[in-house]
Order: sequence, then structure tokens, then C-alpha cells
Amino acid sequence: MNKQTPLFTWHRSHGAKITPFAGWDMPLQYHTGPIQEHHLVRRSAGVFDISHMGRIRFSGAAARDVLQSVLTANIASIEHGMSAYSLMCRDDGTIIDDVFVYRWHDEYVAVVNAANHDRDLAWFHGHAGNNELVIHDETRATAGIALQGPLAASLLELISTSDVSSLPRFGCAVIAVNDTEMLAGRTGYTGEDGFELFPPADTAETVWDRLFEVSAEQGVDFGPCGLAARDSLRFEAGFHLYGHELDDTTGPVEARLAWACALGTEFVGRNAIESQMNNGVPRRLCTFVMTDPAVPRQGYAVLDSEGNTIGTVTSGMRAPSVDVYAGNAFVSREFARTGTEIVIDVRGRRKVARVVKRPLYTPRYRV
Repeated sequence: MNKQTPLFTWHRSHGAKITPFAGWDMPLQYHTGPIQEHHLVRRSAGVFDISHMGRIRFSGAAARDVLQSVLTANIASIEHGMSAYSLMCRDDGTIIDDVFVYRWHDEYVAVVNAANHDRDLAWFHGHAGNNELVIHDETRATAGIALQGPLAASLLELISTSDVSSLPRFGCAVIAVNDTEMLAGRTGYTGEDGFELFPPADTAETVWDRLFEVSAEQGVDFGPCGLAARDSLRFEAGFHLYGHELDDTTGPVEARLAWACALGTEFVGRNAIESQMNNGVPRRLCTFVMTDPAVPRQGYAVLDSEGNTIGTVTSGMRAPSVDVYAGNAFVSREFARTGTEIVIDVRGRRKVARVVKRPLYTPRYRV
């Protein structure tokens, strides 16, 4: 039986189409549809339930050093009240998961992908050793709410007692809503300004409802958004999704995530990643736009002009903000250059596409 988030009853009572996702029952879309939800976030603001994602807190004298040993980012450089994107890799450099790490004083909170939660938690425990470290899984005790869009800051300001508008991009703070404190980060995965809130599970619906109340009071175009819109938003902005652009056979260099690896630090997989940076990799991630009318889908073969298989599509869809059918694919590195013509095998029909510069949509963060 799938798990349900603290907001599940709200979703069901407000017309959400529920779908199983990584062991959870999650809203795929609402009655307005994913395209409308996508455009809502781009022009105004929308809210997502991200409670399915894992939240793991690390405290104790060894917290920083243990995290540094298993994450590719420079954890020691994350200042109090800031956060960073990172990868977690094996010795051979393949990616276990991509995570976001928030630091508040001497504690760290790692937000991990729902499908990888149990594996990640075991990996952290397995590398803790006998160090002075407390690892606390807060996934069921808390909720996750992603408020995203150009009007996100003004809405959150109205329900919070804190000055959230002054937070920089990737900044985090403990804020209060209705006298309930929670960690909030100026982060998100949509390509827009926004915040991710992690309230106690039993207050999640109150925080959620307050956003709808103030948006109505202010006349702000606002609404709930599901997984489908979240996928198209992150895809346009060039963000990876585990299970698509990332998996346990993929390394950071081929996935164009070498920037997330601080080689000046020591972490599991560092030597393999450095070797790939120096020697190159046989395939690279690219973004393409369909020249022929067709919808590319994950798993479709990518061909050269002579029909030889050169790669595989990882994500594909209509990109609503730029109104094109497009996709991501891993291809032999000589075909990953911008402007290269490739062919997508769409159910036995060969459809021409062109490799383009990433991302399709330039993120509009407020710094």
C-alpha cells in the first residue's frame, strides 16, 4: 500500500488526479490540467506538495565531516543559513542520488529523492562509523511544500513573521507561520523564484490553506500544481530528475554535473570522477528539439543519419513555455554538440531532431 502525505485528503477533496509515485499516492494534476499549472507558475505562483521527498537531519560534532565524506559538494563551505546542491556517489563515480543540503547553525538537513530514501538513509548510516553523529529521519514527522513563481516571496511574506524577501537564492532560515516554526529555503526545481517549506506534518494543511487564503485576499492568480507540471517546469529549466537523467549507471561528467563536484575535498567516488574529467567519457547528456512533428519519450532510441543507435532519450515532452517538443538524451559524445542533427526512433518511425543549447528556458531567480 502506498504512503500518503499529510496533504493527501486535501488533494483528493479538491479534484486532484492521484497517481502512485515512488511508493506514495501523489497528485498528478488538478482539474485545470498540467499545462495551465505550468504557465501559472511561470507568470504568478503555484504550490506543490513535496512531502514525499525524504528529509534527513544530521547533528553532532561529526555531522559536517561525515557529510563531506559522502557528498560531492564542498560541505565545509556551506555557511549557516545557506544550502547547496550535491551528489552522492559510489567508488566508481556512479550516482546514488542527487540531494539538497541546508545548513542551520551546526545542523544539516538533506532532502533526498523519494525513490531513493531508504537506500540513502542506509548509505549515510553505513558511513557514519563511530563518529559523534546523530542521524534523524524526519520524513514522516514533517511535510514539504514548494511555493514557486515570481509572486512567491510576496505571498510568503504575508503569512510569515519573518523577512523572507531578504533571503538570498539558496538561503535558508527558520520562519514562523501561525506561530509554528519551520525550516524554509529559497530553493526549488522550477526555474522560478520560490521557497521550499518543511513544517511539522500536523500543521502542513494550515500552512497550505493560509497560502490560498492570502492569495484570494490579494487577488493573486494562484493554485495547486501536480507532478506533471513539476516535471515540465524542471525539464525546461535544465534540471535533472533521478530515474531519467540520473541513475545508478550514470556519472556526473556525462550528466554535465561536474560543477557539483568539489575535487578539492575527499568524498566517495572522487578519484573516478576526476579521472573522467581528465580522460573524457564516451557519452554526454544533450537537449534536443524536434524538427519533425513527434513526441519523444523516455527510452526511445536515438539514431544517427545512417540508422545506427547512438543513444537513448531520458525525458521528452512538449515544453509549454517555449512551445516546442523536446527532450534530453544520452548520446555518443560526438553527437552532443549544439546544432548536431539526430534522429529519434518514435515507435518505428524516424523523426529528425536537433541538439540545442541547454537549458530551453533560462531560470528567473531573484538573487
